[in-house]
Amino acid sequence: MKRSQINEIIEQSDEFIRSFGFRLPQFAYWSPSKFRDRNGQIDGIIDAGLGWDITDYGTGDFDNLGLFLFTTRNGSQADLAAGGGMCYAEKIMISRNDQISPMHRHLLKTEDIINRGGATLAIEMFESDFEGNIDRNAKVNVACDGVMRSFAPGDVLKLLPGESVTLRPGNWHKFWGEGGDVLIGEVSGVNDDNTDNIFEQPIGRFAKIEEDVDPLHLLVSDYPNHFSG
Repeated sequence: MKRSQINEIIEQSDEFIRSFGFRLPQFAYWSPSKFRDRNGQIDGIIDAGLGWDITDYGTGDFDNLGLFLFTTRNGSQADLAAGGGMCYAEKIMISRNDQISPMHRHLLKTEDIINRGGATLAIEMFESDFEGNIDRNAKVNVACDGVMRSFAPGDVLKLLPGESVTLRPGNWHKFWGEGGDVLIGEVSGVNDDNTDNIFEQPIGRFAKIEEDVDPLHLLVSDYPNHFSG
């Protein structure tokens, strides 16, 4: 993706988010230079991977295969291993009309996916077999706003604004906006996008960026290039 495209998506996405009365934290609007000036004070942001995240999954086709995300909070793997402390995460996301977030599952993360507003959120689901691969014969049992529901393999769950589903490790899923763009909330266990995403196809989690202009704001994937570990 070109940096100019990413900058444009950031501005469009912020406007879409604000239209539903949701506000991002103040650090979302820091310039790259302001971020660097605060180096040493922002370990909680950098280490947790908070901030802007725009991906085309390395395909160069964001309009058809992509997702906008902003991580607002994220706990630590140490707390998760200890079984106490900050063991949760939260994201706000946007799926555009017919824009696919590809089939994947998580190794550790349980997540609530919530339609926060806009059009219908469509989610295609499968269960895992004993080896973790897609099981095209097993039913998928998930909780939708606390009510257990059973789906045939490959069924598409359609969430209206305000509705949600709880997906557990091993639940294969892909999703997209149906009939328009969708604002999505995610409330989950600790999030690790570097190791906890298993995709059906061999694709990348983050975009490859062509630096045709300066960044408006840093992405989470920019942090390693700007801040030492």
